[in-house]
Amino acid sequence: MSDKAEKKELLLDSGVIGVIRTESPKELLKVARAIKKGGVSCIEIAMTTPNALSVIEEVLEKLDEVLVGAGTVLDAETARSAILAGAEYLVSPTTDVGMIEMARRYDKIVAPGAFTPTEVMTAWEAGADMVKIFPASRLGPKFISDVKAPLPQVSLMPTGGVNQENAEEFVRAGADVLCVGSALLDKEAIDNENYDILTQNAKELVEAVEKGRKKK
Repeated sequence: MSDKAEKKELLLDSGVIGVIRTESPKELLKVARAIKKGGVSCIEIAMTTPNALSVIEEVLEKLDEVLVGAGTVLDAETARSAILAGAEYLVSPTTDVGMIEMARRYDKIVAPGAFTPTEVMTAWEAGADMVKIFPASRLGPKFISDVKAPLPQVSLMPTGGVNQENAEEFVRAGADVLCVGSALLDKEAIDNENYDILTQNAKELVEAVEKGRKKK
């Protein structure tokens, strides 16, 4: 099994990616440690994070057994920079063929974004490893099952509006991985440095994914 295949398996097994956007690298590390404690070991650092590339490098240096990816990767140039910083997977809200090609050139996992079945197939045929459905809050779990019916081969990653209440339903509908941001990273808890809340949120999401997989 290739290194990429192993990391993709880890990503799929985990079922949850924590999307982290914070104001400082120090804060991000605390958040990452908290959600890892709760069972979420895959984190996505948005390229909109201040000094995102150095943050990726620092997280990789200071955290063990965490699969780090880059989010909001909009083009090939950003993709290459993130990969060289150490990102193992790239996620985007849109589909940019150049970004996909760059990820494949470096043998990294890539998940471009889509909103319609046509966009899903365009991303998949361009070489996506999985397709991010965004914003999932506008479409709901039923959309996932509707797309999976004619396109069972496509791995889908709903993002935007996924939370502890609907996570199980998204998985039952056919989602392979859930990208979760605000429902996982309680802003008030972070501001108050109450990281136990983040750990609990992570546990609840992981449990919801497990329940959803058992009921498929």
